[in-house]
Amino acid sequence: MSVKERKERERAERERLIVVTARELAEQQGWDAVTTRRLAERIEYSQPVLYSHFRGKREIIGAVALEGATEMAAAVRAATSGVDGPRERVTALARTYLDFAEHNPAVYDALFQLDGGLAYAREDTPEPLKDAFAALLECLAEAAGDGVHPGLFTEVFWAALHGLATLTRAGRLLPEDAGPRVELLVDRLAMV
Repeated sequence: MSVKERKERERAERERLIVVTARELAEQQGWDAVTTRRLAERIEYSQPVLYSHFRGKREIIGAVALEGATEMAAAVRAATSGVDGPRERVTALARTYLDFAEHNPAVYDALFQLDGGLAYAREDTPEPLKDAFAALLECLAEAAGDGVHPGLFTEVFWAALHGLATLTRAGRLLPEDAGPRVELLVDRLAMV
């Protein structure tokens, strides 16, 4: 291995450590607790080392969001791939999405609530974000119905899921009604 390759590998490992540590700290204490000073202390590197990887917290949030998008896409595909029937697939998608939001609140916030400096719904949208949307579209396209653009239907269904996730996390919805909400969403919006 050349010196250049070793340095590139070490740089990638440091960057990965920064992202993992930021994510862990955010999941434990919230994004307000994530500062470059605290990250530097936790990973035992100086703040200038952090700034050599990320210009600041915004870019770190963006990196966590991209990682989360990849994980969410994989989770949705895994949950829906072995399921027979469109209704069952859409239900599996909805449950998986809501579970992801519940079990990964800091990542969910990085993806959809916080400014990570990422472009959404544009040509320059990063591939992991496009792929996360594609994972939803792959499952929901067949539920769109005649005369309804599958991408538009996916956006509306996703918006409904996001609303449920956000309101549930904020304690605005009764937790015991989570299952019936998913059933109602699938029955009335997807109508599969």
